[in-house]
Amino acid sequence: MRLSYIALVLLPLSLAACQTHDIQNVRDQAVQLLQQKNPTKTLAAYTWQTDTGAPKPLILNFAQDGRLAISTSCNTIATSWQVDGQDLVTGNSMMTQMACPTAAMRQEAFAAQLFDQAKIPFVIDASDSQKPTLTLMDNTGKRYVFTGSMTAETQYQGEGQVMFYEIHPQTKTCTGMMRQQCLQVKEIRYNQQGLKIHQDANWSLFYGQIQGFEHNPKERQVIRVKRYDIKNPAADQSKYAYIYDMTIERGMLK
Repeated sequence: MRLSYIALVLLPLSLAACQTHDIQNVRDQAVQLLQQKNPTKTLAAYTWQTDTGAPKPLILNFAQDGRLAISTSCNTIATSWQVDGQDLVTGNSMMTQMACPTAAMRQEAFAAQLFDQAKIPFVIDASDSQKPTLTLMDNTGKRYVFTGSMTAETQYQGEGQVMFYEIHPQTKTCTGMMRQQCLQVKEIRYNQQGLKIHQDANWSLFYGQIQGFEHNPKERQVIRVKRYDIKNPAADQSKYAYIYDMTIERGMLK
C-alpha cells in the first residue's frame, strides 16, 4: 500500500473529529507550522508506540542519523527515514527472521506494509511534551496513533556513556540510604573491534537502579547499559542514571 503523509507539530485540532476530506486543510496549516517547529527533532526525541492487538506494542525509534528501528512482538524491522516537506519518507526495509505466533506475524506484516519505501502523511501533537502523539495516515484516511515517551538522551539532555556489566545471578543485601537488595556486577570493557580487553576480577555491589533491566536469579547475563549524568541531583541522589540497553550474553544456571 502506498501512503501519503502530513507533517505538523502542535496542531490545535481534534484528530478524532477529522474526516478524510479535511486532510488538505490540515496540510495547509502544516506548511505554516513547520516554519516554526522542527518535526525531525521531535520524532527523534521520543520513542513512539501503539497497541495493535499483538502481544507487545509496535514501537518506533527514529535515530538522528536517519535510521528507523521498528520493534514488533517478535522481529525487528530496520529502514531509513527523513522528513521531506510535509511527508515522512522511508527506504527499503530489512527484518530479522525469527518464527513468530500468528498475532505477531500480522503485526509485522502491517508494519512492513506501512513503512517499506513509503511516503507517509503524519501529524505530531506535542501540546503535552510529556505525552505527545504521532498520528500516521494511510491513503484511505485511516489513522494510527502512537504515543511518545522521551528518550533518555532527551530526558537527561546529553549522550550516554556505553558500559557493560556481567550480572551475578544472586543479589546481596546492602545498605546505602536504606537497606536493600543490590546487584552484584563486574564491569567489562571492549575495544572498537568488540574484543574484551578488561573484566573486573571481583564482584562489586551496584547500589543504584538500572532502569528497564529485569534481574533473573536463574541466569547469568552480560548487559549493555547507558550511563547519563543527572544535572543538579538531590543530596541523596546519585549523579548518574543507568538505562538498560540490551543483553549481549546470557546463560541458564545448571
